[in-house]
Amino acid sequence: MITIDRQQGLLLNVARRLTRKITVYAIGGTAMMFLGFKDATLDIDLVFENEKDRDIFKKAILSLGYLEMDALKVYGVKRNTPEMFRLNDERFDLFVIEVIDFIFSGGMQKRAEQTHQFENNLLVKIANPHDTILMKCATDRMKDKDDARRIINSIKIDWEIIIDEVKKQMELGKERTAFDLGCFLEDLKTKMNLNIPTEIVDRLFLIVEKQAKEKRLKRKK
Repeated sequence: MITIDRQQGLLLNVARRLTRKITVYAIGGTAMMFLGFKDATLDIDLVFENEKDRDIFKKAILSLGYLEMDALKVYGVKRNTPEMFRLNDERFDLFVIEVIDFIFSGGMQKRAEQTHQFENNLLVKIANPHDTILMKCATDRMKDKDDARRIINSIKIDWEIIIDEVKKQMELGKERTAFDLGCFLEDLKTKMNLNIPTEIVDRLFLIVEKQAKEKRLKRKK
């Protein structure tokens, strides 16, 4: 496990080896640690704006002794998996814009308001908790449900932010977003007794119904 202090140290070590300034977005457990929702994580999850920035970051971590590993071992056959690098029990997961079933959209980037500077060359922007909840539904892992529970129980959730981002993801071609999040939240509500408004789950499935109806109409034309 990577502790908060260790995460800080790793990012500082990488920053000292970067050849120019880059900006990255911390997501998942990494973002949750920066925001104080958890004390440790299995890996450092980062999203880059382009391949060039990721390549510069890769060179830095390779110089620290990290070795590339097969994403299939962790993510299976899911799409848009990261490039992964491991050293002992520490792992970096490096994405470029697309994160499994999501696009790290312009809205997500704007909502990443908290920033941390490491040396001169590394600026880390922290994903908003609302976007973290949404992206947690990309997998069916218990740890992701537990992470979502931590956030929902810790802050007042503005569900409109999440609904709006769902619609944006669908506009960007991520057609399963409303269905996957609806199932995810329903599971959290019924199996983990979280206070998730029934109206929100209903609205998500209404979006799914509308989507299916529009597809049927297109097929008929």
